[in-house]
Amino acid sequence: MAKSEVKLLGAWPSPFVMRARIALNIKAVEYEFVLETLEPKSPLLLQSNPVYKKIPVLIHADKPICESLIIVQYIDEVWTSAPSILPSDPYDRAIQRFWAAYVDDKLFPTMRGLLTTQGEEARKAVLDQLAEGLALLEEAFGKCSKGKAFFGGDRIGLLDIAFGCMLGWLRATEKISGLKLLHEANTPGLLKWADTFCADAAVKGVMPETEKLVEFSKVIVARMRGAHPPK
Repeated sequence: MAKSEVKLLGAWPSPFVMRARIALNIKAVEYEFVLETLEPKSPLLLQSNPVYKKIPVLIHADKPICESLIIVQYIDEVWTSAPSILPSDPYDRAIQRFWAAYVDDKLFPTMRGLLTTQGEEARKAVLDQLAEGLALLEEAFGKCSKGKAFFGGDRIGLLDIAFGCMLGWLRATEKISGLKLLHEANTPGLLKWADTFCADAAVKGVMPETEKLVEFSKVIVARMRGAHPPK
C-alpha cells in the first residue's frame, strides 16, 4: 500500500495520537504523519473531524476515522495479516475494551488533575484517586495477562496501547510532582510491564522523551490556569 493512502493527523505530545502510531507500527503499515499545530486548527483537521475537531484522525483511502480507540480497532480489522491487537475471544475483547474506556474516562483525567490542582489537600485527594486507579489496573493486569508480559498476553493488545500511551505523561508527572506513581511496593506488575512495553519495537520510536513532556506541560498547565506560559 502506498504511504500516501494512509495519513495520520496528530501531534507528538498526544498520548491519543500515539495509540494510532503504535497500532500502525504493529501492523507494519506505512503512513504519512501530518503534524497539527492546533492553533489554528488546520482546514484538513476541521474537514476530517467536524464533530469533535480534534486529533487523532486516521485518513485511509480518503476516508477519515476519528477517536483513538476506534482508530486502533479499525486498524486491527483492516490489516488482518499482521498480529492481532484485540483477542479472538469475545469475553476477553470486552474486558480489554472495558479497561481501555476506564483509562480514558477515569485514569487520564485524574492524572491530568494532579498537574493542575492547587492546594495540598486537593492534591492529596487527586493523588489518592490516582493511586486507587493504578491499583485497579495492577489487579486487571494480573487477570488479563495470565502471567505473561502484556495485558494482551504474549504481545501488545488494546489495553496495552490504551494505558501504555499514558506512560510518557505518567513519568513526566512523576518528575514534576516528585512522587513515584508506579513502584515495586504497590504496582510491581505494572512497573515491570511498563519497561517491557516501552522497549517494544512498535513503541520505542514514538514514545516522547520525559524532559520534552515536562517542558510542554508547563505551557499546558499555564494555559489551563489562564496564565501566560513560563519563559
